[in-house]
Amino acid sequence: MSITKESELIGMKRISEAVALTLRHMREYAAPGMSTWELDQYGASLLKKFGAHSAPKITYGFPGYTCISVNQEIAHGIPSKERILHEGDLVNIDVSAEKDGFFADNGGSFVLGEDIHGHQALVDASKEILQLALSQITGGLKVNQIGKLIETQSKKRGFRVIRNLAGHGVGRGLHEKPHEILNCYDAFNRDRFGCNMVVAVETFISTQSTQAITARDGWTLLGNKGGFTAQHEHTLVVRDGEPMILTEANGIWA
Repeated sequence: MSITKESELIGMKRISEAVALTLRHMREYAAPGMSTWELDQYGASLLKKFGAHSAPKITYGFPGYTCISVNQEIAHGIPSKERILHEGDLVNIDVSAEKDGFFADNGGSFVLGEDIHGHQALVDASKEILQLALSQITGGLKVNQIGKLIETQSKKRGFRVIRNLAGHGVGRGLHEKPHEILNCYDAFNRDRFGCNMVVAVETFISTQSTQAITARDGWTLLGNKGGFTAQHEHTLVVRDGEPMILTEANGIWA
């Protein structure tokens, strides 16, 4: 969507704060020995407190309130009582929700506890590249230039990008135009960022894989060549200058 009046901006700010704080509190709540189901239930209670509804559940019938992916899982991990978190795990939480007809989306990867498996460099690269990419987004910029920047910066750091996952427009629905804000350069993508457009931009930075494939459960995404992937995502409003980051309260850059 594009913001056309103050009431729309207010609505987007409210739902963005809800998903941002839910993500932040879930990250702080996560602990070794906890199941991803328990962590998801905590997230569900937070969304309810904010008067928000899980977007993947109401939009796609996802079997959880939030997506929690661990280690080799890239995204869309299903919360489970059997999946227990351990010290040093690479954990990704993605929270998207609806409130009063507005949708917002954000996510972030982090190392649980001590970095005993050496994932922090990957996490830092993902965060830093997203921050750089968002600083370049302005009205009129070609969408594929952001993909080019993300891919180039990943290569400089010795990493790869997942080429078939993308950020997207958001607002009145969970996924809107532009549908593909890729992490790589697509010469055929003629889309441009419009001033006042609302988008969710995300990085998918990987140690080995370049494509996401769907696991047998029909939801969880895994890498085609294994390894690990870190993701970070913000919902923002495109401006003439630097964008307005609506989900800044999630603290993924802290």
